[in-house]
Amino acid sequence: MTAGFPPLNSAMPEFELVALASQGNREAFKQLYLSHHQRIYALSLRLCGQVSQAEEITQECFILVWQKLPQFRQESQFSTWLHSICVNQALSSIRKQKSFWARFIPMEAELEPTGLNEQYQGLDRLLLKLPERARIVFVLCAIEGYQHDEIAQLLGIAVGTSKTQYHRARQLLQEML
Repeated sequence: MTAGFPPLNSAMPEFELVALASQGNREAFKQLYLSHHQRIYALSLRLCGQVSQAEEITQECFILVWQKLPQFRQESQFSTWLHSICVNQALSSIRKQKSFWARFIPMEAELEPTGLNEQYQGLDRLLLKLPERARIVFVLCAIEGYQHDEIAQLLGIAVGTSKTQYHRARQLLQEML
């Protein structure tokens, strides 16, 4: 039990956990983390395609959430807010990683995803084989439900480019099946 905070129970509604965590209750934040970390990791992995980078993005995401939690106004669901932070964190991390490695490795030297365990089967494994931009657009559109105009804004591309990348990803996935 954290000093000054009431004890938590496992049936506590998420909005109460968010309120307590935003006041600095680490136990409430731990409950939020335990409820959402697997989904955030899966989204990060689908977007970046690398286990180590997905782990780093997940960690950075929750650090950022802890820091920004007092700013969360509960105008949307916590999970919606958390996923938008994750998407932005993942895209930022991908850009940083790409610009760093572009100085050392030619762009055509694509690496095969490593370190995947058996839980990533089927579509998830195929997604990791897609080219980066097509994978990101496909995940955001088909899995996360973003519209092409939202994707275009997030990625700094034209709406038509988003649609083209989505179509390309679908074609490549069909060929892989």
